[in-house]
Amino acid sequence: MSITTKKPDLQNGRVRSLATRLVRLVDGDSPSSTGSAHGLRRTFPNRWSLLFGHIASFSFLLIIVSGVFLTLWFEPSMATVTYRGDYLPLRGVEMSEAYASTLELSFEVRGGLLMRQIHNWATLVFVAALSAHMLRIFFTGAFRRPWRLAWLIVLGLLVLGMVAAYTGNALPDDQLTGTGLRVTEGVILAVPVIGTYLSSFLFGGEFPGDDIIARLTFVHALVLPVLMVALFAVGVAHARRRQPALRTAGGDIGKAAHEPNVAVASGLDRTVRAGGLMLIVFGVIVLMAATIQINPVWLWGPFDAAQATAGSQPPWYFGFLDGGLRLMPPWDVDLFGHELTLSVLVPAMVMPGLMLTALAVYPWIEQRATGVRPDDHTLDRPRNMPVRTGLGVAFIVFYLVLWIAGGNDILATVLQVPLNWITRFLQVSLIVMPPLAFWITKRICLGLQLRDRDMVLHGRESGVIVASSNGAFSELRTQLSALDAELLTSHPQRMPFDPGPPADANGVPNPNYRADRRRARISRFYFADVVQTYASGQDHHREGHHARQHEDRQREEERQRG
Repeated sequence: MSITTKKPDLQNGRVRSLATRLVRLVDGDSPSSTGSAHGLRRTFPNRWSLLFGHIASFSFLLIIVSGVFLTLWFEPSMATVTYRGDYLPLRGVEMSEAYASTLELSFEVRGGLLMRQIHNWATLVFVAALSAHMLRIFFTGAFRRPWRLAWLIVLGLLVLGMVAAYTGNALPDDQLTGTGLRVTEGVILAVPVIGTYLSSFLFGGEFPGDDIIARLTFVHALVLPVLMVALFAVGVAHARRRQPALRTAGGDIGKAAHEPNVAVASGLDRTVRAGGLMLIVFGVIVLMAATIQINPVWLWGPFDAAQATAGSQPPWYFGFLDGGLRLMPPWDVDLFGHELTLSVLVPAMVMPGLMLTALAVYPWIEQRATGVRPDDHTLDRPRNMPVRTGLGVAFIVFYLVLWIAGGNDILATVLQVPLNWITRFLQVSLIVMPPLAFWITKRICLGLQLRDRDMVLHGRESGVIVASSNGAFSELRTQLSALDAELLTSHPQRMPFDPGPPADANGVPNPNYRADRRRARISRFYFADVVQTYASGQDHHREGHHARQHEDRQREEERQRG
């Protein structure tokens, strides 16, 4: 009897493994999504704050469509030509082919000006919606496990979107965007040792060079869109493999019975809603493009390196970088024979790098403070995390001060105030206002926690004032329903981490004691002042008993008067 053995087909095994991974990716191999058909029966959150992410997605789709249209007529060349087009004020003026093709798009191509404006407005809406979406994620704690990858994806999309918007603004080669490129050249030259080589490589020689428009076109029209589409795809696949996050506990007192955490809506219903929102976003952006002028490049004229545009402002999302350059003192140091221009390096490179790094690693920093390891699908109320909320508000204030500083010359002109006064005020504000905003926000959150605690223990204020037999006045309280009380107390009652003694009872030292002490310091910073929504143990029973006695006495006095 012979036994026939068959060698395993490694190639077919790899193909099957790849197919299996693809099927799992499509079908969503997770507890919340077990098949494509099941995706149509899933329930999804139905909160208005989630619209920011949808608006960003639909505006990005409009950016891609309008960008393809513009690419057909745009000429990414800096070769000099004499303009012979329909715009009479510039006829006979020498300009680059890029600027001439932009004028042709605006005045000679049917619908070209509308598509240019759609592209510009869709970009602004995309950056604004994605920024609001990121703030929503931060303040509700939706960046924790298992959503940390989603946080990094949104951050990456925001950075890539801002870079894509900047490179796109520079393509027309007009005087305004040329001034922005001049600022970029100055920042690159400030890089020690290799700054000159980087500038020469990027611009194809001495500024403005001959290659910058072609290289920016390649990055703007090919590299960045591919990266952003890839991030969108990863984000969608990641979202499909995770169950939706539940609404913030205690978010809507008195409405919980009518508005559940997760809307009972099928995937098909969600698709229909998303389609309607997409049409609304498209319609609003097209209406804005048809009625509100943006980036009229024909007014600025072709770029001339010998001229400068007074009062020029960068796009709003880059205003904080310009503000940092204006507020930074004129400092420089000589290090090993190389001059470091700190007045340029710090605000244009070091500060943005630190900001992005802090945003990227923040989920891990907070996890270090909370010590929470399992997946958490419940969102936080901002008041229940006062330190996180305060840090977020401080970051916003820091950004806004820099953003306002980007227009200090405009403010000085409009307000008739010396420019140096405004600059000094903003420099002081940049140091003082973020910590002040953090402290005020934290105190507000703690006050709201105390109000929630009072509502749980004594009930909701009714607004009815009664007088007792001895002439004392008091307000009747309405007890919360069991569901409302549960919503106010269901969030995690976090306490500062206790590192314990450096050694156990037998004298054996704790090898992780130093790390535990560091974690304890971070934890105390986050949770030392947090108010427990309900008192624990006997205190809670005693306070609740006193509250019920007080209410019974009020009702009895009211009945006697009646």
